Amino acid sequence: MSSAATIYLGLDVHKESVTIAVLPSGALAPTRVDKLPNDLAKLRRFCERQASQGTVRACYEASGAGYVIQRAMTAWGYHCDVIAPSLIPIKPGQQRKHDSYDAAQLARLYRAGELTVVRIPTEAEERVRDVVRCRETFQREVLRSRHYILKFLARRGFVYREGTPWRQAHYEWLRRLAAASSPLAPEDRQVFGEYLGLLEYKLSRRDALDEQIEALALTPALASAVATLQCFRGIQQQAAMVLATEISDWQRFASPRQLMAYLGLVPREHSSGDRERRGSLTKAGNTHCRHVLVQAAWAYRFQPKIGVALKARQRGQSPVVIAHAWKAQHRLHTFYQRLAFRRRPQIAVVAVARELVGFLWAVMRDVTPLVPATA
Repeated sequence: MSSAATIYLGLDVHKESVTIAVLPSGALAPTRVDKLPNDLAKLRRFCERQASQGTVRACYEASGAGYVIQRAMTAWGYHCDVIAPSLIPIKPGQQRKHDSYDAAQLARLYRAGELTVVRIPTEAEERVRDVVRCRETFQREVLRSRHYILKFLARRGFVYREGTPWRQAHYEWLRRLAAASSPLAPEDRQVFGEYLGLLEYKLSRRDALDEQIEALALTPALASAVATLQCFRGIQQQAAMVLATEISDWQRFASPRQLMAYLGLVPREHSSGDRERRGSLTKAGNTHCRHVLVQAAWAYRFQPKIGVALKARQRGQSPVVIAHAWKAQHRLHTFYQRLAFRRRPQIAVVAVARELVGFLWAVMRDVTPLVPATA
């Protein structure tokens, strides 16, 4: 085999093992399929043996394994890509699936150029992104603990009807129920106290993460993007940090439609001939961004205005961005009103979120990320 040949490696990565299919550039089928322990030292020796026969190019699916193997192989001098699993072509008639088959298919499709490569975040980007995701996790846990408390009290006949739940007066009512003079039975008071203590712990950890995220939002790598995003109505610091850390490099999307598809905000389609059929959203993209965008889109139900909070966020920002955000308010409010007249508000607000992506893409394309796009 010529030393100029290319050796394509398809890696099926699992927690304890890595199945590797070796496909030389001129071969019709993989010449070998090996199963190795998920150990970087063994993987490096395997790659060195293959590199003696040609240039190594490897790929594996994005998964819970993260980017450890990709970064290690890049450091060793081998090209390695991470593939979007939802965009891998699948044969409808294929009824058998196993690790060897998956690795061989990855190698074949990778050599044919049929796979979609995902962007690899730098380690610094990934760390900040995980902090923001951790805050989202605690927010979900806070909601879960609130449900525990309300359902437990409802089973005992205690329902708060004196105002809006989870305001200061409600918390004071809850603390009175947890006190020694509570009308709850001793056993119930103990259970309720545990639920309330768990909620307060989660709230304290969430608030601590909020402070950390607020500091991260002021770092040079994120400050410009976060400030620009916050110029839009409905996008405050937490939502801006989610969008900035999850998307990071907005310039990799050539059009707003590409970004909409990446976020799963485009409808499914099954059209053929003269028949045109569109369904619900694909929801195939980034769930974190999609959630905050839909939440932000609810703000465009109301008449366009610049409130005190939004005015403070826009202070010192580019007049072009502010004008674009003001145009978005008018366009999206009109769009929502027109759709909500015929469809349910939930459907209308998702359509508004999709259109909001176009406005964000237009301004964020000019924001150059300070963190390098490659690891």
